[in-house]
Formats: sequence, structure tokens, C-alpha cells
Amino acid sequence: MAQQPMTKSHRLVLPAGLKSQLDRHLFPGDCDEHGAVILAGVAETEGEVRLLAREVVLAEDGRDFVPGERGYRMLKADFITRQVLRARGERLVYLAVHNHGGTDRVAFSHTDTRSHERGYPALLQIARGMHVGALVFAKHAVAGDIWRSDGSRVALEGATVVGARRELLTPKPCKERRRANPHYDRQVRLFGDRGQNILARARVAIVGLGGAGSLLAEFIGRLGVGEFIIIDPDRVERTNLPRLVGARRSDAALSRPKTSLAERNIRRANPKAAVRAIRSDIVAPHVANQLVDCDFIFLAADTARARNVFNAVVHQYLIPGVQVGAKVVPDKAGNVADVYAVARLVTPESGCLQCSGFIDAAKLQEESMSKQERNAQRYVENEGVVAPSVITLNASAAAQAASDFMFYMTGLAKHNASQGYIYFRPARRACKQEEPLRKINCLDCSQESRSRLGRGDGCHLPVKLPPKG
Repeated sequence: MAQQPMTKSHRLVLPAGLKSQLDRHLFPGDCDEHGAVILAGVAETEGEVRLLAREVVLAEDGRDFVPGERGYRMLKADFITRQVLRARGERLVYLAVHNHGGTDRVAFSHTDTRSHERGYPALLQIARGMHVGALVFAKHAVAGDIWRSDGSRVALEGATVVGARRELLTPKPCKERRRANPHYDRQVRLFGDRGQNILARARVAIVGLGGAGSLLAEFIGRLGVGEFIIIDPDRVERTNLPRLVGARRSDAALSRPKTSLAERNIRRANPKAAVRAIRSDIVAPHVANQLVDCDFIFLAADTARARNVFNAVVHQYLIPGVQVGAKVVPDKAGNVADVYAVARLVTPESGCLQCSGFIDAAKLQEESMSKQERNAQRYVENEGVVAPSVITLNASAAAQAASDFMFYMTGLAKHNASQGYIYFRPARRACKQEEPLRKINCLDCSQESRSRLGRGDGCHLPVKLPPKG
């Protein structure tokens, strides 16, 4: 089959834990070839197709991965058939994997390519509507040959490894020739021209543009990030002014949308930034779907439903993010017992808000009801009660979240960096970490057969559907 031009690039997204599992199997130190299969979901957007690695199936040497009939090694036919049928049953992509020597460049051999051309048309027939493909890894490189369900064929652009820090794998080294904007000279001294250019190409979402979200828009805008999706349904009120960055009295008088303030602040910091402002709620389907091709998501909207959608997007589409907030905890007498600000980093392998108990089922049900239904069932006795909000508390959480993003994107985070939630407790002048939980049967973050992990477009997000009729 001839290589056909494609308008959409194809990229693999590989959680760091699966990458480590694969590396141990492919590169045990014997300088030999080994094999495996990756089962992956699909996320297709206007300009890109991402293959979301959900599981790695290791091929046992001598049983599943054996001497080849025409090449050096091959996966056995019965092993291939089992995995393709399993992929078809779960609506996943089958990707055969083997390794070559080398470090930072890799390519299929002519024998590999001829093998694909002999076998992959038949695999497409078995897969019944799902893509199939092959990957070849070196220690720090990957190449891929993807056969789409429509019979077309495309080379893999590369892979994004998602973990404590982001790692990009390509078939061969890509030299960064473009000098960063000298405007960012002082921060370029930290992460270099390459890091600044990565930020310039990044796409982030900020959900909620109140006290913490407005700070995030300011911080991320000044880092030089190139593309923003900002989401908030609300308008500025007079009581918002002390905690909204850049807010003016005229903004409250005109009841200006919070998205307008955030966009103004971003463009003041970076006039070249592309900003998509959405005056709506993350639980609306058309809004949640805007998040699925982001590089990072900030959640600064403190409702159970917003947390639920955010948590689902992180795991279903393998996109890291951080949830930020601040809280004042009263004692029984109504006095301030504790004050804390929190930045909860949420990644596809570090546990989730659901497992850690931060998506309250009763509150989720309450928020799903209309105001009339809530009043009828007396879920909320004081609709007008609002939580305290102070800009300094929001700043602690927002600064940590922005740093988490910066260190992840530019590769400065250590591989073994903690993935724990960070709590700032200013009244005690203390800081603590709390490890997130990951339950083996979680329907968001586990590899349980029914979970949404890595399923991409093959699973529905928990959004609010419009009323029928």
C-alpha cells in the first residue's frame, strides 16, 4: 500500500509508568530485540489524531516473540490475533511494538516495512473499523507506521510521554533553531530558548476566572504561553474587585464578563497570545469538548460537577492538570479553626480526585438538580451563603499551580518529583503534602476494563446534557 498524504498529524500519548514498563522490557541490557503491543484509545480533533496508550501487553521471548520467517524477530500470529481481537472488542487501536538499537533516532527496516505491507491489510479486516499500526523504539526515540481504518497510511509524528515532566520522542532529533523572544530573557535563563519556545507553542485551559483563575491567567500569560482557552459563565460584581487581577470599578459597573478581564490581562502580558474565551460552564458538552486537545488544564472552579468533568478529561484524554482553591474551616462555635490554600496536581497515573474523596457524591447530585428541586428536597438551606475569598490565599495556590505547569512543560521537574497535593496553611506558617489515592476499580483512573482511562473519544464525558425536546 502506498503512503498517502494526510492533513492531520498522528501522535502517541504515553503515560510515564507505561513507558517505564516498556523500557524495562525492550531494553534489559542484552542488546537484542523484544516485542510488545500497546492498546490505545483515539482522540481526533480538527488538526490532530492522538493515540492514547491505555495498556502495554508484553510479548514473552520464545513464546510470543520468536525468530522471524523473513526477518530477525516477529510476533507470533496467534499472539497478534488475540490482541487485535481484544482491541476490536474494546474499540481500541492495536499497535505492535519492537525495538532497535541506538539512542535518539530510529526507523523501520526495509524488512519491517515489507512485513507491514503483507500483514496489515488483513489486520484492518480483523479490526473492523479501528486503526492498527506498528511502533519501533530506540531508548529516546520512536517511529510509527499507522494504518487507518479507511485504508490510508500515515507516519507517526512522535510521542508525548506524560509524567512528572513531559518528554517528547521523535524519529530523530529536532534541533531548536529559533531564538526565544528577548522579552523573556530573565526566564529563558532558567529553562533556555527551547523551554520558552515550548511554552509559546503550548495550549492551556483555565476553568474558572475568579480569585484563583484570574491570577492564573496573569501568571501563565506572563510566562509567554501561546494559546489559551478561558472558561467562566459569570460577570464582575463589586464584591469581586479585591481579588480579581486587573479589575476596575468600571468593570463592575458595566457587569463585564470575567472572561473579558482575563483576556485583557493575558493580551497585556502577551499581545501575540491566541485566546478563546467561553462564557459558559465546563459541564456543558460543547465546553468540555474544547479541553480535549490542551496540553494542560487548570481548574479554579470549585463545584463538584466541575471537578468531575475535569477529573474525567485528565484520565480519559491523558492530559495533566491541577485543581486550585482556598478554604476557611470554622469550628463548632463559628470561629476560624484553620485556613488553607491547595494545589492538587492531577495526572493520568497519580490517582484522582474521585479516589481521594474530593468529588462529593451528595453535592454532585445536588448540583445536578434545578434550584426548585434543591429547595423541595432541602439540600441547601441558605442559597445566598458564600465562602470567604482572599487574594493572598488564592495567590499561594495559583503560584504553585503555575510552577507545576512550567516545570512539567519545560522538563525541569525531576523524574521522581512528588505528585502529592500541596496544602499551604498560613495561619500555622506550615505546608504539608498529601498523597493522592488510586483505587484498583476506579472508573476514572484505573485500568479496570470499564474505566475511561485513555479511551479518548470512545467514552462519553460526564457533562450536563441539554433537556430533550
